[in-house]
Amino acid sequence: MGRTAEIRIQEDARPPSAWTAARLRRCLDTCCGSNRVVVLANREPFRHEWTREGAPLAMRSASGLVTALEPLVAACRGVWVAHGAGSADRAAVTRRDGLNVPPHHPAYRLRRVWLDAVEERRYYGGFANEGLWPLCHRVGVEPVFRLEDFAAYARVNEKFATAVAEEADTESPVVMVQDYHFALAPRMIRERLPECTVTAFWHIPWPRLADLERCPWRRQLLDGLLASDIVGFQTDDDCRAFLDCVARLPGARVERRRGAVWYDGRETTIRAYPISIEWPNQQASESRPHDECRTRVAARLHLSGPMKLIVGADRLDYTKGLCEKALAFERLLERCPEFQHRVTLVQIAEPSRTTLPAYCALRSRLTSIVERINRRFGAGTYQPIVLRQEHHEPGEVYEFLRAADVCHVGSLHDGMNLVAKEFVAARDDDRGVLVLSEMAGAARQLNAALIVDPYDVEASAEALARALRMPDREQAARMQSMRAVVA
Repeated sequence: MGRTAEIRIQEDARPPSAWTAARLRRCLDTCCGSNRVVVLANREPFRHEWTREGAPLAMRSASGLVTALEPLVAACRGVWVAHGAGSADRAAVTRRDGLNVPPHHPAYRLRRVWLDAVEERRYYGGFANEGLWPLCHRVGVEPVFRLEDFAAYARVNEKFATAVAEEADTESPVVMVQDYHFALAPRMIRERLPECTVTAFWHIPWPRLADLERCPWRRQLLDGLLASDIVGFQTDDDCRAFLDCVARLPGARVERRRGAVWYDGRETTIRAYPISIEWPNQQASESRPHDECRTRVAARLHLSGPMKLIVGADRLDYTKGLCEKALAFERLLERCPEFQHRVTLVQIAEPSRTTLPAYCALRSRLTSIVERINRRFGAGTYQPIVLRQEHHEPGEVYEFLRAADVCHVGSLHDGMNLVAKEFVAARDDDRGVLVLSEMAGAARQLNAALIVDPYDVEASAEALARALRMPDREQAARMQSMRAVVA
C-alpha cells in the first residue's frame, strides 16, 4: 500500500468551502509535502502550431481532462507530461523538451514526449482508439486488436514512463496517470521509481468482464494498472466491473467490501472519483454578461428575431449521440410546430480522430442528417440546425453555453461528460435547462437536469419541449441545485 493513506483527504463534518487555488495548494502540501506532483496524460494542455507568418502560436486544448486537472497542476507548480503533437511544439520547447506554461502567467512545467508517425498511428489510432475505446464504450462499434498496435502501445508507455522518471525531483513523487492510453505505465513507473505514489485514473467506462475478454492483452492491462496505489474510476458501477475482471486474474485477491485488491505483493485501492471542473470557474468569471453573449452568438450565426437556442458542444465522436440529438430535434419540430422558425440547435462538433473509419462514417452520416433536416424545415436564412465542425477555444464555448436556453448532452455511453458541468458553471444567472443523457456519468450527480434515454427519440423530443417551455422559477431552482453539486 505504501503511502496511499497519506494522500487521502479527510472530509469535514461541516460543508467544505470552495476549492480555491490556495486551499488546493494547502491540501497538496499536507498530502504530498515536498514531493513533486507529475501528471501523465496523452493530451497536452497547450500545443504550438505554426502561423502563416512562420511563428509558433500557443493554442489551448479543448480536452475535458485538461479542464479538470490543470488547476491542480498549477496549484502545486507540478509537471504535466504529454505527447507533443503540435506542428510547432519542438520549436517552442526550451530545457529538456519542456517549457513553462501557461504562456503569459507560467505556473507549471509541460514536458513533451515525441512520437514518430508509426508510433502515433499504432499506439493512439490503433490500440487505444480502435481497440480500447470501442471496447469500453458499448455503442455498436467493433473493437479491432492487432499485435503490432499493442507492441507500439507498450513501447510508447515505456517512453512516457521514462519521461516521468526524468521529471521526478525526488525518489517519491506523486504520479497521476491519466486514462486508457497508459494502462501499462503504472508498472513501468513503479520499476523506475519504487518509492513513488501512483494513482491511475480511468476516465472512460470500464468494460464488463465478457467485453474485456475480447482483448488478447487483458492480463497485461490489469497487471499494469494494479501497480498503482489507487485506481480511480468515474462511477461505482465501473469499480464493480473492474473488480469483476480482476477476480479472474491469476494471483489476485479481491476484497469487495473494502474496495481493495492484493496483487504482486501490494494492495491497490479501487475507488470512484467523479471528475469535475474548477470552481469558482475562471472561464465563467471572465465571460461577457449573458445578454451580450446572446447578442454576439445571434450575430455570429446570423439569427434574426427572437430565437430560442439549444446548444450542444462535443467532440465529433460516435459515443456522443450527435445523430440521435439531431433526430430528436427533428421530432421536436414535427410534434411542436410552434417551435419551427423559433428554435435553433447549434451543435459544436470538434473534429477528432479524423483518419479512423468509424469517425469518417459518423461525420458523413451526421452531415447527411443535418442537411436533410435543414432542407425539410429551413426557409430563407433560417437553418434549424447549425453544425460547426471546427475547433472552438474555451472562451467561445462558454459564450455559447451562457447564451443557450437549453444545453443538450446526449452521450450514448460516457464516463462523465464535463460539458454538462461546464454548462452549470457558465450559468451564474441561474437560467437555462440541462437535458442530460442517463448514459453519462454526470447524470448520477446532476439529477436536477432533465434526464433522458438518448436512444429514445420521442422521449428526448418531449424533454426538449419541456425545457423550452420551462418557467424561469423552475429553471432557477434546478440550476441552483446543480450549481451546489458542482461547487
